[in-house]
Amino acid sequence: MPLTFQNINKIPINVESSGKNNYQLQDASVSKVSLSRNLQKLVVLCYGKLIDTENLSHNCEIAGLHCLYLDTSIFFNRKNELHQVSQQASSIQDLVEVVRASISLISKQWSSTMNLFHEKFNTLPNLIAAHGAESSSEDEFLSLLFGTRTSPALHQFLASSLGEAGLKRIAKAVDSAGREIRGVVSEHLQPAVEIISFRLAELRGLARWRSRFQIIGLDEKLVDGVTESIGMLVVQVERFSRVAATVLYLFQNFFTWVLKCVKILLNEPTDQVPAANSELVVIFLKFLLDKDPIKQLLEADERIECDMDSARHVEQLVVFGGFTDTQFLERSLVKQFNQLEDSLKEAFLMPFTTISSQIHCQGLLPLYPVTSSDTFSLTCTPTSISFYKDEDSQHEESSHNWTDYVCFKIPDGSLNERNCIGVIKDSGNCCTALSMSSLSGFLLHMPDEYECVDLSLYKDNQVVLLLSERSHSDSPGRSWMVMLQTQNLSFTPLSGTFPTNIYSLQKLVALDLQLDTDYGKVRSIPHTVSTPLAVSASRGVACVFSSRRHALVYILDEDEDEDEDGDEVSDME
Repeated sequence: MPLTFQNINKIPINVESSGKNNYQLQDASVSKVSLSRNLQKLVVLCYGKLIDTENLSHNCEIAGLHCLYLDTSIFFNRKNELHQVSQQASSIQDLVEVVRASISLISKQWSSTMNLFHEKFNTLPNLIAAHGAESSSEDEFLSLLFGTRTSPALHQFLASSLGEAGLKRIAKAVDSAGREIRGVVSEHLQPAVEIISFRLAELRGLARWRSRFQIIGLDEKLVDGVTESIGMLVVQVERFSRVAATVLYLFQNFFTWVLKCVKILLNEPTDQVPAANSELVVIFLKFLLDKDPIKQLLEADERIECDMDSARHVEQLVVFGGFTDTQFLERSLVKQFNQLEDSLKEAFLMPFTTISSQIHCQGLLPLYPVTSSDTFSLTCTPTSISFYKDEDSQHEESSHNWTDYVCFKIPDGSLNERNCIGVIKDSGNCCTALSMSSLSGFLLHMPDEYECVDLSLYKDNQVVLLLSERSHSDSPGRSWMVMLQTQNLSFTPLSGTFPTNIYSLQKLVALDLQLDTDYGKVRSIPHTVSTPLAVSASRGVACVFSSRRHALVYILDEDEDEDEDGDEVSDME
């Protein structure tokens, strides 16, 4: 179940210095998102133009990469309620797909069977017309049933066009379709509808607890409407089951009678043919030969005729808590299912919009500018976001002691830097607006002979860099995997007033990275490498792809001399 939707182009951006929310992003595109483990903050890396909606004439037309901080504390404050609702809603949506697939399977199976039936029996009207008669197929069969002379057209149809083999093939197809339909209804359709009804009853109970669930948008009236819709669908499924059973029995009886007639016309013994009910044959000829009640229930635009007694009983049951919609028996099974889907969509849209309205922007940090020519390549620029537990936090609640880190590669020329990466951390409270005083960071300059292929934040405040040698010859270059301990690097507070000094990182002095163990662990890779760098903190491993189309897995927490070249896992052909 989706919980929220945010259009980053329409989010009002909080500006600490002015206290106004009149800034927005224009032509923004999301690069990466990360939700904090305590569910209270969403960090979004996106690029676009930052505009002042109240003073468009002074806007900066240069696009850039921005770090957007969103307050998602409602996820934490109402996580129990959201879990209960989303659990029920997700189960309901899965079951709705089961109902849809079941109805589709039944419809296809029955349609295929009826096409075979009509393909054979529709030849009878043509034979009647060819013999110059003006009777209908129903009249011909009724004449045969009541013992009058068999017409030449019907005789030719039964003895030649249809024949015993053709009749048995059709009867077998209808019987097989009947078993398939009964199985789908009893094993899938009916149980799914009943479980949906049960889940909605639980949601209805939650919706009545307004003090807890109204704040997340669970509306009691909408849930009541869906509950009635599923109740009517339960009745529709029961009616479909009875109609299908009746129709299939009438088909079986009709085929038995026709088989006996064919054998009599061919002067064959009929001892092995069971007796058919003549009254049911008449009912079949009157209501099923040219009509299809099962198909009617499977068509969305069909109006089902309802007898007066049933309609009166439905109206009388309203007084005793029955369905307020007394016309539901005139709808087909598929139309009732479509109505249920519409009701569910409306009921589940309310929490979606309610939660979305309670997610606000805490602030925005512009990282670096980009030119229009760099915009496309920016989507492939290495970035990483992660949250680490702050061991020095004075907060007792676990919801307040997570620090978010953002690591990114700076395009050459931006911020007057080349071959640099930046690391930013926000140690502020998740529930308060973004403050420049809580932000700090550093820039790290890579050796000129290497370029940063990819990067990733790792456990214990570490950064893993994947560096590849800039090779100017035909010989293959080498690569390095560097694990940096951010505690060994000096974070500098970000100063300046946003948006006057829009890019605070340009005041930072870049540190030079030396490929030694002063900052962390360094591992040599005897190949050039390519993106992506996959890092698993729980497993303690990293996976890289070499130019030889090999996938190499390294244990990050071991020294290089223990495993010089890592473990080659597989070849990527």
